[in-house]
Amino acid sequence: EVQLVESGGGLVQAGGSLRLSCAASGFTFDYYTIGWFRQAPGKEREGVSCISSSDGSTYYADSVKGRFTISSDNAKNTVNLQMNSLKPENTAVYYCARGIVVVTTCFEPIEYDYWGQGTQVTVSS
Repeated sequence: EVQLVESGGGLVQAGGSLRLSCAASGFTFDYYTIGWFRQAPGKEREGVSCISSSDGSTYYADSVKGRFTISSDNAKNTVNLQMNSLKPENTAVYYCARGIVVVTTCFEPIEYDYWGQGTQVTVSS
């Protein structure tokens, strides 16, 4: 059974940091791209970052470049998202997902077939 489980969300003040983790199981991790998306109340789901588990290539939304870092631990089947200098507008439910997609076009949710349940990130001002 394919499973993706996010963890690490919480409440943080503006300027603070959080580290999200996505633990994957039930599939061959190295074959896939893992993407991080977020959805704020009343807004569409948007891509944040993604990483190819096969070659480690990464991609970031312009709004998070320089502040967020995505990394993959293939031995543990885990993808992490280090989020620094958080802003109130980063408040959302963050999801990880599995897809077969090149990283430069990895922000289309339709490209992903399995999703985690999400983890809430709240940034206070």
